[in-house]
Amino acid sequence: MRCVVVLLTVLLLASCAPHQADRVVPAGTVGWPYGGMVAVANPYAAEVAAEVLRDGGHAVDAAIAAHAVLGLVEPQSSGLGGGAFMLVYERSSDQLFALDGRETAPAGAHADMFLEAGEPMGFVDAWQSGLAVGVPGTVALYEASHRAFGRLDFPALLAPAIELAEQGFVVSPRLEGFLKRLQGVGRLSQNPATAVYFYPGGQPLSAGGVRDNPAYAQTLSRVAADGAGAFYEGALAEEIVAAVRAGPNPGTLALTDLAAYSVARRDPLCAPVGSNRVCTMPPPSSGVAQIMILGLYDRLMAEADEASEADRESAFVDAQRLAYADRDHYVADPEFVAVPTVDLMAADYLDARARQQVAPQGKAQPGDPGAVLRGKPIIQRWGRDTTQAGPGTTHLSIVDRFGNAVSMTATVEAPFGSSRWAGGFLLNNEMTDFARQPRIGGQPVANTVAPGKRPRSSMSPVMAFDDRGQLRMVTGSPGGNSIVAYVAKTLVGVLRWGLTSQEAVDRANIIARGSTVRVETGVAGGSQLAALLQDLGYPVEEREGENSGLHVILVNEAGLEGAADPRREGKVIAVPATQ
Repeated sequence: MRCVVVLLTVLLLASCAPHQADRVVPAGTVGWPYGGMVAVANPYAAEVAAEVLRDGGHAVDAAIAAHAVLGLVEPQSSGLGGGAFMLVYERSSDQLFALDGRETAPAGAHADMFLEAGEPMGFVDAWQSGLAVGVPGTVALYEASHRAFGRLDFPALLAPAIELAEQGFVVSPRLEGFLKRLQGVGRLSQNPATAVYFYPGGQPLSAGGVRDNPAYAQTLSRVAADGAGAFYEGALAEEIVAAVRAGPNPGTLALTDLAAYSVARRDPLCAPVGSNRVCTMPPPSSGVAQIMILGLYDRLMAEADEASEADRESAFVDAQRLAYADRDHYVADPEFVAVPTVDLMAADYLDARARQQVAPQGKAQPGDPGAVLRGKPIIQRWGRDTTQAGPGTTHLSIVDRFGNAVSMTATVEAPFGSSRWAGGFLLNNEMTDFARQPRIGGQPVANTVAPGKRPRSSMSPVMAFDDRGQLRMVTGSPGGNSIVAYVAKTLVGVLRWGLTSQEAVDRANIIARGSTVRVETGVAGGSQLAALLQDLGYPVEEREGENSGLHVILVNEAGLEGAADPRREGKVIAVPATQ
């Protein structure tokens, strides 16, 4: 594979402008006519992914190569020490695959592990503890997805990240900003290994400076040579366990936990919504909420004035409120909890759920699909969970030159994960995505901790198909619990409001979870949306900015259209059908 890393080190700082306008590659004439496209969270990673596509690689190949670079250049968001969900579309067989590389709880985990004197541990203490580290899934996902779909040699996919780690990358303004904000918060600037790497001489890395990472290069070289076994067994596994078991609040992760990890292959969730078929990851992902929001939006608009902005915005807000309430209550690891996923998407349930729309000043409560569909209530099985999740996440949308596609969302949970370091990368704090309060109102919480269990995730990579079954849209976002709202914005914006991909991404974010409606006012149109919703009676919380990182690719008759979120450092690159 041709390597572009040397030139990137010199050239990419100038290309880190956060806003990326729509990129369109026109249709070609042979085979899949549209060429390929990548929409990735950092210019280094986007360039590497595009080069993989130029060399004839599968979308999965490009995702692996890009994510290995992302783990180096934006370690606050994802990396080898975290996990990911990958949705893969194979055009030749018209099949969709869902690969779950989510972290798992160690065998020593237990339901009350985050309780102190019967009360939930504070988030910062839990976040920065060894207790917070789940078994990483990313490297196993690399290997499993490449074996199933890869076209290029696996070592070649990791070579650009290895070279960049050895030579050094240009520190971005976003990375510098995170390091400044978190200095003295948590343990990133205190733990010896992370302090030396991120705060040399006691000062955070500066934008424009060059940072190498020989340990990361060595880790990737081991994985390139020996596969995932080099990560989950041997010296590196021992280093990971030692980092987790160090104080304060050491965790229980053991070598046997690492050796036992495997990627879960799941059935994608797909449902017809209007003239589209929307497909996403099943639980423990929150993808079901995307199908619910779009379906509820259509039902709430059925009796409304489609030309009215007030009706459109209130329908979007209320669809979110209802779907979030159900997601919070029911979604967890389906291997441990009977998640009523099919019921939540059922047309009859959505019809009934839309009629439970609450007044603007009200608060949506979870519905009961068992009672609606079968006359057998299920709502009392679980306590009402509202677990929070941090925004240490990234998203990649990729379509290759053969028409295959990947929607991949990856994470270390909160920024910089647990601040624990091994092999040149950060370890996740994914265990804090479990409910730290195992029982609420005397009832067990569906998303409580258990050995081997995968925590509920707000990550919801999505693909949409048109009425002919053709790929229409690839989308997803980071952003903690707000991911559900961010991704839904692009689905409603493109599929219902007729916006371009960039118009949908740029639009002010609205997050309607719980009793308030959060509106992003620091972007064009945000203040007007906030005022409109306030006039309608909604309790609005104005926020200057939001942490979305949406990356979207649309398939139109004219070709591929892509967008990257101006709130981050993403880049869209079109790859022609022929070289």
